[in-house]
Amino acid sequence: MKIVRFLAFALTVAPLATQAQTIQVNKDNRTIAITATASVIAMADTASVHIGFITYGIDKDSAYASGASLSNSIIKALTTAGIPSDAIESESQNVSPVPDYLLEKLTPAEKSMRQFQVTQTWIVRTNAADAAKTLDIAVKAGANQSGQIDWSLKDENAPQAEAAAKALQRARAVAGEMASGLNVKLGTLIYASNETQAQPPVPLDARHGSPDG
Repeated sequence: MKIVRFLAFALTVAPLATQAQTIQVNKDNRTIAITATASVIAMADTASVHIGFITYGIDKDSAYASGASLSNSIIKALTTAGIPSDAIESESQNVSPVPDYLLEKLTPAEKSMRQFQVTQTWIVRTNAADAAKTLDIAVKAGANQSGQIDWSLKDENAPQAEAAAKALQRARAVAGEMASGLNVKLGTLIYASNETQAQPPVPLDARHGSPDG
């Protein structure tokens, strides 16, 4: 869901069309200044699903081999499910010794099996409705470091344009009522400005979250 609010939408109307660098609102130039607000709620239609894994090995080569196998398994599961390969973006990959502080509470046998670690992450872009399914497929294939989902809109400008139109319509209506009360005819718009405040897109349906959520 994306909420777009147009705040401080200043609409200036006058009996006659004028051109000016600076609009002065006073009794001499016979203008009416209106401030109106409007908001639009739009459902997120696109999701960026963050998936990844961590695996270990007794040495660098065995850790890398384990990571390669797990990576192939995850990618195969996603593409088999119909996700295009160009929608899967590799984000990071790393092979490194396991830090000592992560080994402190392990048994000697466990320590010997975790000398090196491999981590890899991807961003999978999909329709918002398929986000939870995509995450579930990756987790079942071994993506044990997954869960974050970023929500967005394919057309980020559409809600702003709709909110602006609503604010302008509201401002015109108020200006028309004021002009009628003053027994004058409402003229043409000579100036408008806006300030936009938008909230990050979030899902309205809890099912768009992680499978465990």
